[in-house]
Amino acid sequence: MDTQPGLNRRLGTADAVVIGLGSMLGAGVFAAFTPAAEAAGPWLLLGLALAALVAYCNATSSAQLAAQYPASGGTYVYGRERLGEWWGFLAGWCFVIGKTASCAAMALTFAAYTVPTAWQRPVAVAAVLVLAAVNYHGITRTAGLTRILLAVVLLALGIGVLVALLGGDPDAGRLTSADGGPGWYGVLQSAGLLFFAFAGYARIATMGEEVRDPERTIPRAIPLALGLAVVVYAVVAGTLLTTLGPAGIAATASPLAAAVDATSWAGPVIRVGAAAAALGALLALIAGIGRTGLAMAREADLPSALAAVHPRYRVPHRAEAVLALVVSALVLTVDLREAIGFSSFGVLLYYLVANVAAFTQSAERRRWPRPLQVAGALGCVILVVTLPATVIVAGCAVVLAGVGYRTLRLRLAR
Repeated sequence: MDTQPGLNRRLGTADAVVIGLGSMLGAGVFAAFTPAAEAAGPWLLLGLALAALVAYCNATSSAQLAAQYPASGGTYVYGRERLGEWWGFLAGWCFVIGKTASCAAMALTFAAYTVPTAWQRPVAVAAVLVLAAVNYHGITRTAGLTRILLAVVLLALGIGVLVALLGGDPDAGRLTSADGGPGWYGVLQSAGLLFFAFAGYARIATMGEEVRDPERTIPRAIPLALGLAVVVYAVVAGTLLTTLGPAGIAATASPLAAAVDATSWAGPVIRVGAAAAALGALLALIAGIGRTGLAMAREADLPSALAAVHPRYRVPHRAEAVLALVVSALVLTVDLREAIGFSSFGVLLYYLVANVAAFTQSAERRRWPRPLQVAGALGCVILVVTLPATVIVAGCAVVLAGVGYRTLRLRLAR
């Protein structure tokens, strides 16, 4: 493994922010408000605020750790360095399984917005293979394509918001109405669903080995990308509440398209924006998972053959190729809602380890106070237990399978 070439540091602050923002403004901004509104009702904005708060706590932990450990792998590396090998493995395994499921969800979402039902799974597989090929040819191509897709998404969102507010029937009273509120559990469940949409900032940390001046760049890029995403989500949520109300949002799988009226000229624009958002998120996910897989393979927590780095393109090409095959298999077999729920389970456990690891950092490495890490860890636990019971059971089973795999490998090594 020591003879493998390293990854090139080609990404600046702007590139890192684009990749993180492109990951967060994925299909979630077009679809996540439907189940969130169903759970929280008129308290949707409170659920969004809680999700943003937990995400901010987790983001500061990730940024603080990435500045000290600027290597591929994110919390897998941080957990190993700060807490021990088993903590690192738990974080890495949860990230890989959770985000692999998220890749399938993004591919299926893209297909749902672009082709009829009968063609959706084959088209989703094609999207996975094409974007894996883009990642294969280098991280600068990944950042460049993400920038294009992000511009398309922001343009579509801007048009959608303006058309909905100017051409619809906005009513500010819907922002404060509390009739039929679902209670604290519904708000927490809403926050858990919306947190799934915010989790993309981890992509910046997992690519720490490819960022220039990481000790300075990463702590700036992660909070900046998250802050921009929160602003966009808040504007879209406020627009949907004032035009459709919580019941109207919950009644449609494409609330922004409903807000602009699918029969108007803006309807196709929203559809194109949603497809671009799903592609942008999928592109960044493949890059992030490939680099976490690289880090785990370097430590033999995944098969060591996956630690290979392409001598020309300097990307973990074997890890990304295997990922593309696994995601393609999932796309052909799983349901979209199952994939999203399972992804949330893995991601929240991943950030739980990140917060615990950041709590142990020394004073000279600390950029944010420890209470933020405590709040982030508690928030992750609370949001996990609000997930559906079937998701929790399935998630625990897969985590235990990973633990069993590593235990067996260690025994065979001895």
